Amino acid sequence: MLADIVFPECFKMADLGCSSGPNCLFLMSLIIHKIQELSGHNNNYRSHSPEFEVFLNDLHGNDFNNLFKMLPAFHQKLNPTAQCFVSGLPGSFYCRLFPSKSLHLFILPTVCIGSPRMAIHIQVPEGVESNRNNIHMGTASPPAVFEAYLRQFQRDFSTFLSSRGEEMVPGGRMVLTFIGRSVADPYTKDDCIHIKILGDTLLDMIVEGAIKEADLHSFNMPFYTPSKQEVEAIIRSEGSFNLERLDHFLLPWNSHDVEHSNSDNHRPHKYKVVEMVTNSVRAYSEPLLSIHFGSFIMDGLFTRFGKKLAEHLSMEEPRSSISSFR
Repeated sequence: MLADIVFPECFKMADLGCSSGPNCLFLMSLIIHKIQELSGHNNNYRSHSPEFEVFLNDLHGNDFNNLFKMLPAFHQKLNPTAQCFVSGLPGSFYCRLFPSKSLHLFILPTVCIGSPRMAIHIQVPEGVESNRNNIHMGTASPPAVFEAYLRQFQRDFSTFLSSRGEEMVPGGRMVLTFIGRSVADPYTKDDCIHIKILGDTLLDMIVEGAIKEADLHSFNMPFYTPSKQEVEAIIRSEGSFNLERLDHFLLPWNSHDVEHSNSDNHRPHKYKVVEMVTNSVRAYSEPLLSIHFGSFIMDGLFTRFGKKLAEHLSMEEPRSSISSFR
Protein backbone atom coordinates (compact mmCIF):
# COMPACT_ATOMS: atom_id res chain seq x y z
CA MET A 1 0.00 0.00 0.00
CA LEU A 2 2.82 2.44 0.89
CA ALA A 3 5.49 1.03 -1.38
CA ASP A 4 4.75 3.44 -4.24
CA ILE A 5 4.73 6.61 -2.10
CA VAL A 6 7.53 9.15 -2.36
CA PHE A 7 7.86 9.97 1.31
CA PRO A 8 7.94 13.64 2.33
CA GLU A 9 10.25 15.25 4.87
CA CYS A 10 7.45 14.88 7.44
CA PHE A 11 4.92 12.05 7.10
CA LYS A 12 1.63 12.95 8.80
CA MET A 13 -0.92 10.32 9.83
CA ALA A 14 -3.97 10.03 12.05
CA ASP A 15 -5.59 7.24 14.02
CA LEU A 16 -9.33 7.96 14.01
CA GLY A 17 -11.22 6.77 17.07
CA CYS A 18 -8.00 5.86 18.86
CA SER A 19 -9.60 5.05 22.27
CA SER A 20 -7.18 5.05 25.23
CA GLY A 21 -5.45 1.66 25.16
CA PRO A 22 -1.95 0.72 23.98
CA ASN A 23 -3.05 -0.82 20.67
CA CYS A 24 -3.08 2.42 18.70
CA LEU A 25 0.49 3.31 19.71
CA PHE A 26 1.63 -0.21 18.88
CA LEU A 27 0.03 0.07 15.44
CA MET A 28 1.64 3.44 14.84
CA SER A 29 5.06 2.01 15.73
CA LEU A 30 4.57 -0.73 13.14
CA ILE A 31 3.63 1.83 10.48
CA ILE A 32 6.63 4.01 11.30
CA HIS A 33 8.98 1.03 11.12
CA LYS A 34 7.52 -0.03 7.76
CA ILE A 35 7.78 3.47 6.30
CA GLN A 36 11.41 3.70 7.36
CA GLU A 37 12.04 0.31 5.81
CA LEU A 38 10.37 1.28 2.54
CA SER A 39 12.08 4.65 2.38
CA GLY A 40 15.43 2.88 2.55
CA HIS A 41 16.53 4.79 5.62
CA ASN A 42 15.99 2.31 8.40
CA ASN A 43 19.57 2.85 9.54
CA ASN A 44 21.67 5.35 11.42
CA TYR A 45 21.29 8.27 8.97
CA ARG A 46 18.71 10.17 10.97
CA SER A 47 18.98 13.36 8.89
CA HIS A 48 17.66 11.52 5.83
CA SER A 49 14.87 9.60 7.52
CA PRO A 50 11.32 11.02 7.31
CA GLU A 51 10.02 12.70 10.42
CA PHE A 52 6.60 11.61 11.63
CA GLU A 53 3.65 13.56 12.99
CA VAL A 54 0.98 11.36 14.57
CA PHE A 55 -2.50 12.55 15.54
CA LEU A 56 -4.59 10.44 17.92
CA ASN A 57 -8.24 11.30 17.43
CA ASP A 58 -11.27 10.38 19.50
CA LEU A 59 -14.28 12.05 21.08
CA HIS A 60 -13.81 14.67 23.78
CA GLY A 61 -14.58 12.20 26.58
CA ASN A 62 -11.69 9.91 25.66
CA ASP A 63 -8.93 9.46 28.25
CA PHE A 64 -6.10 11.08 26.30
CA ASN A 65 -4.05 11.40 29.49
CA ASN A 66 -3.77 7.62 29.64
CA LEU A 67 -2.37 7.62 26.09
CA PHE A 68 0.10 10.37 26.91
CA LYS A 69 1.41 8.34 29.87
CA MET A 70 2.36 5.58 27.42
CA LEU A 71 4.33 7.89 25.13
CA PRO A 72 7.74 7.52 26.87
CA ALA A 73 7.64 3.74 26.38
CA PHE A 74 6.40 4.23 22.80
CA HIS A 75 9.30 6.53 21.91
CA GLN A 76 11.80 4.25 23.62
CA LYS A 77 10.79 1.32 21.43
CA LEU A 78 11.04 3.25 18.16
CA ASN A 79 14.06 2.98 15.93
CA PRO A 80 16.61 5.63 17.02
CA THR A 81 16.36 7.23 13.57
CA ALA A 82 12.63 7.96 14.01
CA GLN A 83 11.75 11.52 14.92
CA CYS A 84 8.08 11.21 15.92
CA PHE A 85 5.78 13.93 17.28
CA VAL A 86 2.47 12.78 18.80
CA SER A 87 -0.60 14.91 19.52
CA GLY A 88 -4.07 14.19 20.84
CA LEU A 89 -6.95 15.58 18.79
CA PRO A 90 -10.42 15.47 20.38
CA GLY A 91 -13.40 15.74 18.05
CA SER A 92 -15.87 13.82 15.93
CA PHE A 93 -14.56 12.42 12.66
CA TYR A 94 -17.91 13.30 11.06
CA CYS A 95 -16.59 16.83 10.56
CA ARG A 96 -13.34 18.45 9.47
CA LEU A 97 -10.43 17.77 11.83
CA PHE A 98 -7.38 18.92 9.82
CA PRO A 99 -6.39 21.65 7.35
CA SER A 100 -6.85 20.96 3.65
CA LYS A 101 -4.34 18.62 2.01
CA SER A 102 -2.33 18.07 5.19
CA LEU A 103 -2.47 14.31 5.99
CA HIS A 104 -0.77 11.40 4.22
CA LEU A 105 -2.46 8.47 5.97
CA PHE A 106 -5.69 7.86 7.87
CA ILE A 107 -6.41 4.61 9.69
CA LEU A 108 -9.60 3.44 11.38
CA PRO A 109 -8.79 0.00 12.80
CA THR A 110 -10.91 -2.51 14.69
CA VAL A 111 -9.37 -3.44 18.02
CA CYS A 112 -11.56 -6.01 19.72
CA ILE A 113 -15.11 -7.28 19.87
CA GLY A 114 -17.39 -4.77 21.55
CA SER A 115 -14.88 -1.93 21.66
CA PRO A 116 -15.77 1.66 20.72
CA ARG A 117 -14.04 1.00 17.41
CA MET A 118 -16.06 -2.09 16.57
CA ALA A 119 -18.26 -0.41 13.98
CA ILE A 120 -18.90 2.81 12.17
CA HIS A 121 -20.77 5.06 14.59
CA ILE A 122 -23.74 6.98 13.30
CA GLN A 123 -26.47 9.09 14.83
CA VAL A 124 -29.46 7.11 16.03
CA PRO A 125 -31.70 7.38 12.96
CA GLU A 126 -35.20 8.78 12.97
CA GLY A 127 -38.04 6.39 12.26
CA VAL A 128 -37.01 3.46 14.47
CA GLU A 129 -39.89 3.73 16.92
CA SER A 130 -41.23 0.41 15.65
CA ASN A 131 -38.06 -1.40 16.76
CA ARG A 132 -39.72 -2.62 19.95
CA ASN A 133 -37.88 -5.20 22.07
CA ASN A 134 -34.68 -4.57 20.07
CA ILE A 135 -31.82 -2.19 20.80
CA HIS A 136 -30.29 -2.43 17.33
CA MET A 137 -31.28 -3.71 13.93
CA GLY A 138 -31.71 -7.47 14.02
CA THR A 139 -33.53 -10.26 12.26
CA ALA A 140 -36.69 -9.43 14.25
CA SER A 141 -36.64 -5.71 13.37
CA PRO A 142 -39.24 -4.29 10.94
CA PRO A 143 -38.04 -3.34 7.41
CA ALA A 144 -38.42 0.37 8.23
CA VAL A 145 -35.74 0.04 10.90
CA PHE A 146 -33.18 -1.39 8.48
CA GLU A 147 -34.02 1.31 5.96
CA ALA A 148 -33.65 4.07 8.57
CA TYR A 149 -30.27 2.76 9.74
CA LEU A 150 -29.03 2.42 6.16
CA ARG A 151 -30.10 5.97 5.23
CA GLN A 152 -28.35 7.37 8.31
CA PHE A 153 -25.21 5.38 7.55
CA GLN A 154 -25.20 6.61 3.95
CA ARG A 155 -25.42 10.24 5.12
CA ASP A 156 -22.86 9.97 7.92
CA PHE A 157 -20.33 7.83 6.06
CA SER A 158 -20.51 10.13 3.03
CA THR A 159 -19.76 13.09 5.33
CA PHE A 160 -16.82 11.14 6.79
CA LEU A 161 -15.40 10.41 3.34
CA SER A 162 -15.88 13.98 2.14
CA SER A 163 -14.08 15.42 5.18
CA ARG A 164 -11.13 13.04 4.86
CA GLY A 165 -10.95 13.69 1.13
CA GLU A 166 -10.43 17.40 1.73
CA GLU A 167 -7.81 16.79 4.42
CA MET A 168 -5.68 14.27 2.51
CA VAL A 169 -2.75 15.18 0.30
CA PRO A 170 -2.90 14.01 -3.33
CA GLY A 171 -1.79 10.39 -3.42
CA GLY A 172 -2.54 9.84 0.28
CA ARG A 173 -4.03 6.64 1.68
CA MET A 174 -6.80 5.62 4.06
CA VAL A 175 -7.37 2.19 5.61
CA LEU A 176 -10.74 1.41 7.22
CA THR A 177 -11.26 -1.80 9.18
CA PHE A 178 -14.52 -2.39 11.02
CA ILE A 179 -17.16 -4.94 11.85
CA GLY A 180 -19.83 -5.33 9.21
CA ARG A 181 -22.33 -7.91 8.05
CA SER A 182 -21.23 -11.19 6.55
CA VAL A 183 -24.37 -11.29 4.39
CA ALA A 184 -26.03 -8.67 2.19
CA ASP A 185 -29.54 -9.46 3.47
CA PRO A 186 -29.74 -8.35 7.14
CA TYR A 187 -32.75 -10.60 7.75
CA THR A 188 -30.78 -13.80 7.28
CA LYS A 189 -28.36 -13.49 10.21
CA ASP A 190 -27.66 -11.55 13.42
CA ASP A 191 -23.98 -10.69 13.01
CA CYS A 192 -23.78 -8.55 16.17
CA ILE A 193 -24.79 -11.40 18.44
CA HIS A 194 -23.30 -9.70 21.51
CA ILE A 195 -25.68 -6.76 21.00
CA LYS A 196 -28.62 -9.14 20.62
CA ILE A 197 -27.61 -10.83 23.88
CA LEU A 198 -27.42 -7.40 25.54
CA GLY A 199 -30.94 -6.62 24.30
CA ASP A 200 -32.23 -9.99 25.54
CA THR A 201 -30.68 -9.25 28.94
CA LEU A 202 -32.56 -5.95 29.11
CA LEU A 203 -35.78 -7.79 28.23
CA ASP A 204 -35.19 -10.14 31.16
CA MET A 205 -34.76 -7.14 33.45
CA ILE A 206 -38.14 -5.80 32.32
CA VAL A 207 -39.76 -9.07 33.41
CA GLU A 208 -37.94 -8.78 36.75
CA GLY A 209 -39.17 -5.19 37.15
CA ALA A 210 -35.65 -3.75 37.16
CA ILE A 211 -36.26 -1.43 34.20
CA LYS A 212 -39.31 0.00 32.45
CA GLU A 213 -40.56 -1.40 29.17
CA ALA A 214 -41.01 2.10 27.74
CA ASP A 215 -37.33 2.85 28.38
CA LEU A 216 -36.25 -0.17 26.35
CA HIS A 217 -38.58 0.70 23.47
CA SER A 218 -37.05 4.18 23.20
CA PHE A 219 -33.42 3.02 23.13
CA ASN A 220 -31.36 2.10 20.04
CA MET A 221 -27.61 1.66 19.67
CA PRO A 222 -25.89 4.35 17.54
CA PHE A 223 -23.83 2.27 15.14
CA TYR A 224 -24.28 0.44 11.88
CA THR A 225 -22.82 -2.83 10.60
CA PRO A 226 -22.80 -2.47 6.81
CA SER A 227 -22.33 -5.12 4.18
CA LYS A 228 -19.26 -4.78 1.99
CA GLN A 229 -21.57 -4.03 -0.96
CA GLU A 230 -23.07 -1.05 0.91
CA VAL A 231 -19.67 0.39 1.80
CA GLU A 232 -18.33 -0.08 -1.71
CA ALA A 233 -21.38 1.64 -3.21
CA ILE A 234 -21.03 4.69 -0.94
CA ILE A 235 -17.28 5.04 -1.56
CA ARG A 236 -17.83 4.98 -5.31
CA SER A 237 -20.84 7.33 -5.29
CA GLU A 238 -19.28 9.89 -2.90
CA GLY A 239 -16.24 10.14 -5.14
CA SER A 240 -13.47 11.42 -2.86
CA PHE A 241 -11.54 8.13 -2.90
CA ASN A 242 -10.68 5.31 -5.27
CA LEU A 243 -11.27 1.88 -3.76
CA GLU A 244 -7.97 0.06 -4.16
CA ARG A 245 -8.66 -3.11 -2.19
CA LEU A 246 -11.52 -4.70 -0.25
CA ASP A 247 -10.95 -7.66 2.08
CA HIS A 248 -13.51 -9.57 4.10
CA PHE A 249 -12.88 -12.21 6.75
CA LEU A 250 -14.41 -13.82 9.83
CA LEU A 251 -12.65 -13.20 13.15
CA PRO A 252 -13.23 -15.67 16.02
CA TRP A 253 -13.94 -13.98 19.33
CA ASN A 254 -11.03 -15.87 20.86
CA SER A 255 -8.55 -14.75 18.19
CA HIS A 256 -6.59 -12.75 20.77
CA ASP A 257 -5.60 -15.98 22.51
CA VAL A 258 -3.61 -19.02 21.57
CA GLU A 259 -6.05 -21.75 20.64
CA HIS A 260 -6.37 -24.49 23.25
CA SER A 261 -6.24 -27.97 21.82
CA ASN A 262 -6.33 -29.62 25.25
CA SER A 263 -9.92 -30.27 26.33
CA ASP A 264 -8.92 -29.70 29.97
CA ASN A 265 -8.20 -26.09 29.10
CA HIS A 266 -11.43 -25.60 27.16
CA ARG A 267 -13.57 -24.63 30.15
CA PRO A 268 -11.29 -21.92 31.60
CA HIS A 269 -10.68 -20.62 28.08
CA LYS A 270 -14.42 -20.08 27.62
CA TYR A 271 -14.55 -18.12 30.84
CA LYS A 272 -11.70 -15.95 29.60
CA VAL A 273 -13.57 -15.18 26.37
CA VAL A 274 -16.74 -14.36 28.35
CA GLU A 275 -14.79 -12.00 30.58
CA MET A 276 -13.05 -10.32 27.65
CA VAL A 277 -16.22 -9.76 25.63
CA THR A 278 -18.27 -8.66 28.66
CA ASN A 279 -15.65 -6.09 29.66
CA SER A 280 -15.34 -4.82 26.09
CA VAL A 281 -19.10 -4.51 25.57
CA ARG A 282 -19.45 -2.77 28.93
CA ALA A 283 -16.66 -0.30 28.14
CA TYR A 284 -18.38 0.63 24.89
CA SER A 285 -22.04 0.61 25.88
CA GLU A 286 -22.16 1.66 29.53
CA PRO A 287 -21.94 5.42 28.86
CA LEU A 288 -24.98 5.13 26.56
CA LEU A 289 -26.92 2.72 28.75
CA SER A 290 -26.35 4.54 32.04
CA ILE A 291 -27.67 7.82 30.64
CA HIS A 292 -30.83 6.14 29.38
CA PHE A 293 -31.55 3.50 32.04
CA GLY A 294 -29.59 4.78 35.05
CA SER A 295 -26.14 3.90 36.32
CA PHE A 296 -27.54 1.93 39.26
CA ILE A 297 -28.49 -1.05 37.05
CA MET A 298 -25.14 -1.42 35.27
CA ASP A 299 -23.51 -3.98 37.59
CA GLY A 300 -26.59 -6.19 37.56
CA LEU A 301 -27.03 -5.79 33.80
CA PHE A 302 -23.53 -6.94 32.92
CA THR A 303 -23.54 -9.76 35.46
CA ARG A 304 -26.65 -11.10 33.72
CA PHE A 305 -25.10 -10.39 30.32
CA GLY A 306 -22.03 -12.47 31.18
CA LYS A 307 -24.19 -15.42 32.17
CA LYS A 308 -26.22 -15.22 28.95
CA LEU A 309 -23.05 -14.91 26.93
CA ALA A 310 -21.61 -18.02 28.59
CA GLU A 311 -24.77 -19.94 27.69
CA HIS A 312 -24.42 -18.85 24.08
CA LEU A 313 -20.74 -19.79 23.94
CA SER A 314 -21.56 -23.27 25.19
CA MET A 315 -23.61 -23.79 22.02
CA GLU A 316 -21.68 -21.81 19.41
CA GLU A 317 -18.22 -20.35 18.80
CA PRO A 318 -19.08 -16.84 17.52
CA ARG A 319 -17.20 -15.05 14.77
CA SER A 320 -17.40 -11.42 13.78
CA SER A 321 -17.47 -10.29 10.18
CA ILE A 322 -14.60 -7.87 9.51
CA SER A 323 -14.30 -5.68 6.42
CA SER A 324 -11.14 -3.82 5.43
CA PHE A 325 -11.16 -1.09 2.76
CA ARG A 326 -8.31 0.95 1.34
